[in-house]
Amino acid sequence: MPASDALVSRPRVPLADAPRRPRLEVAVLACMDARISVYRLLGLREGDAHVIRNAGGAVTDDAIRSLTVSQYLLGTREIVLIHHQDCGMRTFTDTEFARRLEERTGIRPGWAAETFTDPAQDVRQCVARLRASPFLPHTGEVRGFVLDERTGALDEVRC
Repeated sequence: MPASDALVSRPRVPLADAPRRPRLEVAVLACMDARISVYRLLGLREGDAHVIRNAGGAVTDDAIRSLTVSQYLLGTREIVLIHHQDCGMRTFTDTEFARRLEERTGIRPGWAAETFTDPAQDVRQCVARLRASPFLPHTGEVRGFVLDERTGALDEVRC
């Protein structure tokens, strides 16, 4: 049985009490790593924040698209970016990944995987991208963090 069958057959929790607009006016952009529960890590409940996840917590055009909708239409005013020490995006390079995809499919991707070697430095770069975006009206409160999975410490990166 596919794992997705078990997921869709689980009991549902009604969401009628959760607001559409995030209570805390915060959007979180984090890595999609399955070990990280953003809600538990930050002590959030459903309805508190928008949580956007992708490989590495990268500030891609699509992440900016989601954050722009979050800010313009749903009232968020702060952005929290979360990377982590043991990220799989540190284990290969953009060039290597693009080459492997091209070998397998015959097509080189038009996007970069957004790999990195130093999570704190990548947080600084991602925060700078967010602050420079002309589409985000609220960039004064953008904070970046690196999670240490071994200790559970969430360290703020000074940008």
